[in-house]
Amino acid sequence: MPDFFDSVLSLLGWKLPFKFVFSNEYWMADLGQHIFPVKKYRLLYERVIALGAEPGDFIQASPASEEDLLLVHTPKYVKKVMSCSLSSLELQALELPFSLDLVRFFLLMTGGTIQTVEEALKTGLAVHLGGGFHHAFPDHGEGFCLFNDIAVAIEKMKKTGRISRALVVDCDLHQGNGTAYIFARKDYVFTFSIHQMDIYPSEKPPSSLDVGLWSGDDDLDYLQALGPHFPGIYQEFRPDLVVYLAGADPYRGDMLSGLDVSAEALKKRDRIVIENARKLNIPVAIVLGGGYTAEVEETVSINLNTIRVAIRASRRSSYSPVTSLTQSE
Repeated sequence: MPDFFDSVLSLLGWKLPFKFVFSNEYWMADLGQHIFPVKKYRLLYERVIALGAEPGDFIQASPASEEDLLLVHTPKYVKKVMSCSLSSLELQALELPFSLDLVRFFLLMTGGTIQTVEEALKTGLAVHLGGGFHHAFPDHGEGFCLFNDIAVAIEKMKKTGRISRALVVDCDLHQGNGTAYIFARKDYVFTFSIHQMDIYPSEKPPSSLDVGLWSGDDDLDYLQALGPHFPGIYQEFRPDLVVYLAGADPYRGDMLSGLDVSAEALKKRDRIVIENARKLNIPVAIVLGGGYTAEVEETVSINLNTIRVAIRASRRSSYSPVTSLTQSE
């Protein structure tokens, strides 16, 4: 059910301060009885409409091109995906039922994140009602991630001269191993990951900064581990862009989580990440990442909390686009 904040927005007809990127094809992907609930995308879209969003508040996702994918992924891997010729071991690592529809799903998700980043650079903030597939490596996919949309979007912005530096804030339950690996030797991207240590992935390539949590850690543990790093990492690295992976899966009710973290603590997490960036005039592109509650509405509610925080942060801060924050030193 919509909360009081949602109702006020809808009744007063307030214009939402940023745009959402989505595609109705996201929830048409047929994964069967898989733990990955694609219907969350439709439910979240409906909740955003209930906030008062109008057609002009949405950007329809367009599929990423092969040229875009090749900014991160190897030609051999892209060819194998596009020709549906992944090996049995590669399919096992992906952990998703493979099909041409799945390829289309990930092309749209990757293109959608590119568009979200582009919009954030124009207006200060944008939200992808999807994205965050941080386990994909250059030469293979794994952990429900076929392509690394975050890395592709950042590399495209770098190649086209839209940014000089980017900072990934990954607050998914699982370490962003693919993203960490891709940017390990690239000093123009800072990767921050706060995640549960004693779960997947078993091998965790080092991010620029990893913050580890353990089974049973609660709200206080989580926020005390996260809070001291903000706004410090923004001020020290001075990125032109923050890509925030606002995973819902650290939640105590998530089927994959071993943490004891409440939805309210995740809302505080969102404020720490988003508000500190916006106060420094750093544009924020939000992607959603994981969420695997038994009742999918719980995941959707956590995602919607992130959007509410983003709305408030956008209303409280103005945005002045700059060619490159690093040039203003």
